[in-house]
Amino acid sequence: MWSYHKVLRLIEIRIFVVGFLVAAAFVFSAGRRSSAALPADTIRVAIVKNASAITVDGDGLLALRENGAPVDLKTPVVVKAGKDDVSVDGISCRRLIFSAASAVYINGKPYHGIAEISFYDKGLLAVNELSLEDYLVGLINCEISSSWPIEAIKAQAVIARTYAVNRREARRNALYHLESSVIDQVYNGCEIEDNRARRGVSETAGEVLTYDGTVIQAFYHSSCGGKTEAAENVWGKSIPYLKGVDCQYCQLSPSSAWDLKLSLKELGDRLRAAGIKATGLMDIRAGAINSRGRLKNLIAVTPWGEVSIPGDQFRKAVGYGVIKSTNFTVRVVNGDVTFAGLGNGHGVGLCQWGAKQRALEGFSYAEILSYYYPGTELKQLSGNR
Repeated sequence: MWSYHKVLRLIEIRIFVVGFLVAAAFVFSAGRRSSAALPADTIRVAIVKNASAITVDGDGLLALRENGAPVDLKTPVVVKAGKDDVSVDGISCRRLIFSAASAVYINGKPYHGIAEISFYDKGLLAVNELSLEDYLVGLINCEISSSWPIEAIKAQAVIARTYAVNRREARRNALYHLESSVIDQVYNGCEIEDNRARRGVSETAGEVLTYDGTVIQAFYHSSCGGKTEAAENVWGKSIPYLKGVDCQYCQLSPSSAWDLKLSLKELGDRLRAAGIKATGLMDIRAGAINSRGRLKNLIAVTPWGEVSIPGDQFRKAVGYGVIKSTNFTVRVVNGDVTFAGLGNGHGVGLCQWGAKQRALEGFSYAEILSYYYPGTELKQLSGNR
């Protein structure tokens, strides 16, 4: 038997959610808003892209269309892509906004805040809009592990917040600020958040890294393999706080050292699928080495000549999860290509496994951050604390 107070609490939650959605609809009904119209502590994350259908669920699920009109739906809701709109139970509209008492479930994953589904590009786009701090709590166990030392968790919270704020400003007029994958930051909603993740976020609430008073581009990666990379070697732009530092702290990383074998045929197929002219690949060899010890390029040998492939483009073509970094050697024996490398990721900025080890050795999160981003300062976002 439910108590009077429990029923009353559910009623209060539903009233709050309805009020929240009505307020959201007022803003949304004016058309797609820019980030300038959002509260300062809000972030928008693309969680599903180019889908033909999306399943939505949640306790006390509520839905509004773009004009603020409520939509009466039975859960779970299946939203389908139309020609240039969305449809559900025979109702077509430009956009649907969902909220629930605790979390909105999108394709089985729970998310705090609201979820907005619209048609964009080649299919359905689902965007999760929520508070920046809640986003960070959900992110921690996607990017690292909350079982790591608390100072490493706090360092991750600060750089993830810094990265998100920087991207929010750069994409202020876009439909969303961040991807939920390695393209930006890995985020899978609130399913695997926990108290240690929340502690790391709350104990650094509102803190971001700045350089000359501006929020920095806080790039980071899994492990560097001994030296972090300079930004200009990856993206062609020199950034004063991303010149690269020596780092011997990530030796215990699972990707500290890696190796891989592919046949020349399979390698050639992958390169051609990425648009690289590698038909009839006969050989592949290392090209020039940059100032941080990573490959600038590789040389593919074909019956029609040699093709120079930039190192990062080669990683992308073969697969980031296959060629884990550009710090590797390559040799060909009897038609097989053997790669032996160090590190995992682009290598720029903070090394996550290095940060873990530095935390184990007693360094504070502020000391960890100043090491990987020299010349930067920790500052509070306006409106915090």
